Amino acid sequence: MPHPLNRATLLSAALLLASFAALPARADIRVGIDVSTTGPAASIGIPSKNTVMMWPQTLGGQRAQYVILDDGSDPAAAVRNVRKLISEEKVDVVVGPNITPTAIAALDAVAEGETPMVALAASAAIIEPQSDPKRRWAFKMPQNDSHMATVLTEYMSNHGIKTVGFIGFSDAYGESWWREFSKLADVRKLKVVANERFSRTDTSVTGQVLKLMAATPDAILIAGAGTPSVLPQKTLAERGYKGKVYQTHGIATWDFLRVGGKDVEGTLFPTGPVVVARQLPDGHPVKKVALEFVTRYEAKYGVDSITQFAGDAWGAWMLLDDAARRAGKSGAQPGTREFRHAMRDALETTTNLTIPNGVMNLSAKDHQGFDQRSRVMGVIRDGKFAYASDK
Repeated sequence: MPHPLNRATLLSAALLLASFAALPARADIRVGIDVSTTGPAASIGIPSKNTVMMWPQTLGGQRAQYVILDDGSDPAAAVRNVRKLISEEKVDVVVGPNITPTAIAALDAVAEGETPMVALAASAAIIEPQSDPKRRWAFKMPQNDSHMATVLTEYMSNHGIKTVGFIGFSDAYGESWWREFSKLADVRKLKVVANERFSRTDTSVTGQVLKLMAATPDAILIAGAGTPSVLPQKTLAERGYKGKVYQTHGIATWDFLRVGGKDVEGTLFPTGPVVVARQLPDGHPVKKVALEFVTRYEAKYGVDSITQFAGDAWGAWMLLDDAARRAGKSGAQPGTREFRHAMRDALETTTNLTIPNGVMNLSAKDHQGFDQRSRVMGVIRDGKFAYASDK
């Protein structure tokens, strides 16, 4: 049998055949999932896969089958996987990829296959500009970088930060964060005094860190994701940097805490509500749904195992479940071009859907659909992710 992280893991709806006896006689909805469960982004992809393994075997009241492939954090592999899912596995929708470079690389494949893709990666470049025909097929779960940069720069300004150094990934994720952060920093009267880059696979960033520290900023923002974003922060600690360190929502994995240890204590970062669900104010509009998922996830994977990416993956199932229910009313059968189009149209008209990381209102102009209810500020306290505030 193929390894579940390499070839494909098929969650067979036949295991629950008896419980589906009353369902209408329709073809199963097939969902292809491409995530990075190996390679530099594994700390992001594994929680996503863990969540997929929890998905109910129905979508919109219809039986569903799920096929999971690992792209090894490699854009070329992601493209091969997505093409395979569409051409050979005949999926009706793709979920993933889960990092920005792989998700952007997959855009041509989903557009050519006329198959909607719900990416688990953050950058708005995956879905914008909507005038690009291939992005008509792309949707995504994580908050746009602009959402997170807004709450982050507001927090910096409210807490006395005047000058900031920036170091980000030398790929689409880092560039997206630089674009959004630098724009909003200007609005908030934050002076960016240094701008550096590093690769996800780098083993040293000493040169970049020395340049950052020479600029003596009040704070440094590291625009990375997963465990690779630990490296600049550890280097800053080793070199004696005493200012505040901020990271992005891409760090919210327990591997980041494990690898970072005491060097990441006190880190401030924007995050989806699910990561700090238990500490949210009782009136937060997402708390109930977020807590329900956290309780379910931790019952299976352990206390304090929740991540931003697990929440995004559960939100993807909720989004597809809602869309499949409406797409089914079109009369189109799963496995057909007509059903893929119906699913795309249903995704685009999602309204007031509360998921663990926010409330979604999608449209032809917005294929992500979150508002300010989708982000809060977090802090690493006593080796755990904790709620800081909304402002």
